[in-house]
Amino acid sequence: MINIKMEIITKYFPDLEEQQIKQLAALKELYTGWNEKINVISRKDIDNFYERHVLHSLSIAKIFSFPDGNNVLDLGTGGGFPGIPLAIYFPKVHFHLVDSINKKLTVVKEVAASIGLNNITTQHTRAEAITGKKFDTVVTRAVAPLKDLWKWSEHLARGNRQWAIGNGQGAMGNEQRATSNGQTIGNGLICLKGGDLTQEISDSGLSPQIFEIEKIFNEAYFKDKYLLYVPRPS
Repeated sequence: MINIKMEIITKYFPDLEEQQIKQLAALKELYTGWNEKINVISRKDIDNFYERHVLHSLSIAKIFSFPDGNNVLDLGTGGGFPGIPLAIYFPKVHFHLVDSINKKLTVVKEVAASIGLNNITTQHTRAEAITGKKFDTVVTRAVAPLKDLWKWSEHLARGNRQWAIGNGQGAMGNEQRATSNGQTIGNGLICLKGGDLTQEISDSGLSPQIFEIEKIFNEAYFKDKYLLYVPRPS
């Protein structure tokens, strides 16, 4: 029987395999237990865990489809978001989860081990200190400004590699409109953001493609929540 809180996940992802459902269903109890030892998620958000953390992370999977064998960097993963939900959804993609706070990575490693998630690695470091590694895509839910996220991640993404975009739901803007279904995009930065981003985008000097998450998930929480994609120059 599916945990009632999990219903919001299966509502939008009805084709999940049994193993994925089991792994996702186990997350709430694991994070609740760890949260009593290490504060990785606010109490308010724990009560809405599947919507505010798991579903929010999986909005990336509604738009982008990472090819098998890709390497994805989760920059500033905190307690493992969006990396852990994405690693469950894309079991043949490798995710490298990085954070500057080691105790949060302890939670990430223990949660991953508990659910048998073997396609992630972790690293205690800052993005600017990562050397000798390249990734197909960088994802982040970190609160840093877009200009900083781009500065930290631009050198980490491989160039000139193309892969398919998903259904393109929630696209907005004109020159910033998302690539149409069936076309391809290049490697780059994917970040989850909220609020009025006008000044932040202007300050960054970038022209990201913007997706409105509330048009992907019809839930009140996602009003003013966005997914931004910045391609790496070829």
